[in-house]
Amino acid sequence: CTQSGADQAVQRWRTDAPQDGAGNYNYRANGGSMRLRNIKGADERILADPYTIQTDGTDGADFKGRWNREYFHNDHPIHIEIGMGKGQFITTLAQQNPNINYIGIEKYSSVLIRAIDKREELALDNLLFMRMDAEEITDYFEPGEVGRIYLNFSDPWPKDRHAKRRLTSTTFLSRYDQILQRDGVVEFKTDNRPLFDFSLEQLQEAGWHADYVSYHLHENGPAADNIMTEYEQKFYALGNPICKFRAHR
Repeated sequence: CTQSGADQAVQRWRTDAPQDGAGNYNYRANGGSMRLRNIKGADERILADPYTIQTDGTDGADFKGRWNREYFHNDHPIHIEIGMGKGQFITTLAQQNPNINYIGIEKYSSVLIRAIDKREELALDNLLFMRMDAEEITDYFEPGEVGRIYLNFSDPWPKDRHAKRRLTSTTFLSRYDQILQRDGVVEFKTDNRPLFDFSLEQLQEAGWHADYVSYHLHENGPAADNIMTEYEQKFYALGNPICKFRAHR
């Protein structure tokens, strides 16, 4: 098959991305993944945290269709953020919207522990965390159980052979399709224009429809009704354009 324009742009972006002395790409420098540091005792703290769902060795069927009844103890809508990082976005959402249940998903302990630190400072009963890989998402949520999915500054996986790992690929859109309500939506923000172009192409290929598209979300100052992530604040301060779409099936 031929390489799409977006894939070619990602290829060019990868070529230009700075490397360290070992030849590793510093993707976050151009809107990619962050450098991760091991934090002593993080795994132990995560295991002991009452608001973090442990998925290692568990059966997803124990959670499917049970989130509201057994974990939140209400019938409020469920919104999730995949790759929540240090948790600023989702903890702020949970504070502002007490009648919505939020679940933050993060697979890296060294990042998840920062979100746990933030949550410990807040009195919230509508926010839970999960440590797991997003590839397993359909194992833990039943069809129609989720109302909205947030994707913020996701890893661009710039190598072409890793395109299916991008959280906005048709592979993942198919997974979201399985767990979203009929009128459910996906919201995506990134500072990486090639990834954004790729994502819009993937929406079209998967038969999704974009309700909102911006290539410069904060062009006229901080956008209204928008919560900035930690990275978004840094990029905004630098004047880097932030791209965003909101889409439904």
